[in-house]
Amino acid sequence: MHSTTPNFKKNARTALADSQLQEALAGLPGGLVAQRAAARERLPEFDSLRDYGRDLRNHTLDHLDLYLERYEQQVIAAGGHVHWAQTADDACSAILRICSEADARLVTKGKSMVSEEIGLNHRLEGSGLEVVETDLGEYILQIRKETPSHIIAPAIHLTQKQVESDFRLQHDHLSANRKLDEPAELVNEARQILREKFINADVGITGANFLIAETGSSIIVTNEGNGDLTQSLAKTHIVITTIDKVVPTLNDAASLLRLLARSATGQEITAYTTFSTGPRRNGDPDGPQNYHVVLLDNGRSEILGSKFKEVLRCIRCGACMNHCPVYNAVGGHAYGWVYPGPIGAVLNPGLIGIKEAGQLPNASTFCGRCEAVCPMRIPLPKLMRHWREAEFEQTRGPALARAALRSWAAFAARPWLYHPLARVAARILKFSSGSRGSLSWFPFAHRWTKDRDLPAPQGKTFQELWAARGKSTTPKTKRSAR
Repeated sequence: MHSTTPNFKKNARTALADSQLQEALAGLPGGLVAQRAAARERLPEFDSLRDYGRDLRNHTLDHLDLYLERYEQQVIAAGGHVHWAQTADDACSAILRICSEADARLVTKGKSMVSEEIGLNHRLEGSGLEVVETDLGEYILQIRKETPSHIIAPAIHLTQKQVESDFRLQHDHLSANRKLDEPAELVNEARQILREKFINADVGITGANFLIAETGSSIIVTNEGNGDLTQSLAKTHIVITTIDKVVPTLNDAASLLRLLARSATGQEITAYTTFSTGPRRNGDPDGPQNYHVVLLDNGRSEILGSKFKEVLRCIRCGACMNHCPVYNAVGGHAYGWVYPGPIGAVLNPGLIGIKEAGQLPNASTFCGRCEAVCPMRIPLPKLMRHWREAEFEQTRGPALARAALRSWAAFAARPWLYHPLARVAARILKFSSGSRGSLSWFPFAHRWTKDRDLPAPQGKTFQELWAARGKSTTPKTKRSAR
């Protein structure tokens, strides 16, 4: 996937001016956010379960090599194959080889952010394969030639009117007079189109929410039946996922599933929670003849050995972006790469580099809501601060910012000069604010004051208040120096 993360500020301005996008994003607080809050209230042990999930993921990451080896052994024992991919190119090449061995012409796909990360569709189509996204949101985006804007709701940036218009243009062989006024009508139309693709697919590709070392199973959680049809009707099933998705046992996976659906969509459990373990066995009524798992690293080993390791606890619920005021304002495409929102602000620099994605950790108000709702208790603001430090070490920041910091440091190192200047500046700012008590414009901060007012200083400075307090303190009320 091509990255536009260096253009985040430009992307954000475009998003803020997009009235249709703003209409679509307006539904987040009353939708996914409210649903999560209600689901959390219905589970008294929710927070203790978060502690368990955090500790479990830490344990797994600390022993990742052992659990991955065990997982591979169990996949092979079940009749499947495991392909290790260091890079995105390695993963795409492995999948192309499998498709070639299967004499594939048509490939159906379930929703997979990892496939977006490696640019899989582009590679497959470039080799002459027909690739069909079967998740409704992803299918809509494929029609529009767009990328997902959300981890769990890829088309959340679109309105129903936009989808109806796209369907009428794309499905021009259907009656022009058909009704598409209701969501159910749009879903039924997509179902008609996709049914033939499911039946004729040679290869089905899915992602994985979890991999289970104990059994060699992969798990997908969906609210559509497309995931099951993708992996069970095609002769060959390929799972594309990353090395950090493994968990030790079935019981561990069950505990994490209790957190995942509630955090993502406010459900106790999704409509479909599907376990896949190898190819079809004798006596099975359906299932693939061949089963392959492609395990992608793509920079995660480096993250695992760094101070950003905690981000690998992520279970891709999307709660952080649902609650993020920045994401709510600009949507996912503004972030410019696969993973948007707070999780993208931490993960993307680790995967594509701080030079490319350095603006993303700065796209935060640091309100802390992302950490407060994260089911894995990932300290996202702390990790964003680390990336800000790393970016500053590499770039030293804009020239104007460096000059401002040098000037402030020069004054701060000379209290005899800093204190009187601070008093004068406070008086000037207070006078300039008038009766409003705030400033609509401020030197060197015009981008900030363009959309908001800056509160002006009121009353005395801290140093003046401290000095007055010292003068009014009698010996009887002074604290002991002991």
